[in-house]
Amino acid sequence: MDTVARHSDPAFPRFHPRPAQGWMGGPAGLRYLDGWYHVFFDYNPDPAEHRRTCWGHLSSLDLLRWEEHPVALRPRLPGPDVWQQDGQPAAPVPPDPHVTAVRDPFLFTFQGRRFALQGAGLASGHAAVLLYRADELRDWRYEGIWFTTEDALAASHLPAGIWGCPQLVRVPDSSGAETWLLMASLRAASDVHHHPGGVGYLLGSLAEDTATGLPVFTPARGGKADLGPDFYAPQILSLPDRALLWGWSDEVSGLDGRAGRGQAATDAAGWAGLLTFPRQLAVHGDALAVDPAPELRGYRGRQRVRGAAGTLHLPGHAEAVVTGGEGRIRLVLASAAQVRAVFADTVAGGDELRIFVDGSIVEVYRHGSVPATVRAYPAPGEEWRLELPHGAAADVWDLEQPGTAQRDGGS
Repeated sequence: MDTVARHSDPAFPRFHPRPAQGWMGGPAGLRYLDGWYHVFFDYNPDPAEHRRTCWGHLSSLDLLRWEEHPVALRPRLPGPDVWQQDGQPAAPVPPDPHVTAVRDPFLFTFQGRRFALQGAGLASGHAAVLLYRADELRDWRYEGIWFTTEDALAASHLPAGIWGCPQLVRVPDSSGAETWLLMASLRAASDVHHHPGGVGYLLGSLAEDTATGLPVFTPARGGKADLGPDFYAPQILSLPDRALLWGWSDEVSGLDGRAGRGQAATDAAGWAGLLTFPRQLAVHGDALAVDPAPELRGYRGRQRVRGAAGTLHLPGHAEAVVTGGEGRIRLVLASAAQVRAVFADTVAGGDELRIFVDGSIVEVYRHGSVPATVRAYPAPGEEWRLELPHGAAADVWDLEQPGTAQRDGGS
């Protein structure tokens, strides 16, 4: 099934990965197999609500055209959605009185051995990562609380009561150093579906404890993985030559004062949630650098303007590349009655920004830094406008789907 078929809702993203209908949660499994990228994710086909979730499945040959597959896993009636009180769990909740919350397993290899992490919260109020040996996938061996916000850098850059979706991967470093990235979604113990803490990261080194054979992570620096309000629960696909990330962007509830979309409007639209464009990770200098995957240039269709200045009108599905200038840049939704700022920042002469608008999602990438993800819903009569500072110039393209690829083999 082609997921980019025309949708009646103008807020629907035509180019970002998501199924044609239903509620989409965060990515829950990434795989590159036989030349195809596979993304599994939390999913409720109908209705567009976060309940009775299944495991959805999308795949792509080129990171541009996404194919929707039948549901991979679904709960069975009349059993409960999550827990079944028999069977053999691979990793039971640790019998540790200090651990009060456990979530989101992640597998990685180090020094030829396979390990697993799980995000956790502790009775002390600290967030933590738990470590397991996972040589046998059916039988994980719990090794204890591995890393927590008791570390000063972790407390500064990943402040939370619970770490969700922990990711630990090696990322390309322009200095040639072997650099490891620890990323986590930041949850307060009271969070339900709204996570204002966002996502943080630490860069550092991974070494083997010669006494135990276990990995030891030593952080050196850190920051936010995304500067916008609508990015959460990312997963990273570690490949031999690069690391790719997909994050989750949920619908805006309006709890933070922004114009949101209520459940009635979501029900009428028949969909909720999407994934960000695939992002390529690297380390430049002392910081994480996140860029759109190079393949996304394949979405560039008709070029509307080249080297334009001032205030530009953007279509509802567009890419703009902004260079030069110094001062404040704004992306707004404007009508005869009002102007709503969706994104605003300052730029200096050497900056380059790539701005993607796709229905109701905006992604802004600053070369050499981390992006910002923002959701906004154009109202009837509103249009997108890009306000450039003096001296800045922009190229603007329509986003267009390339021709459909023919897949060899089954789904």
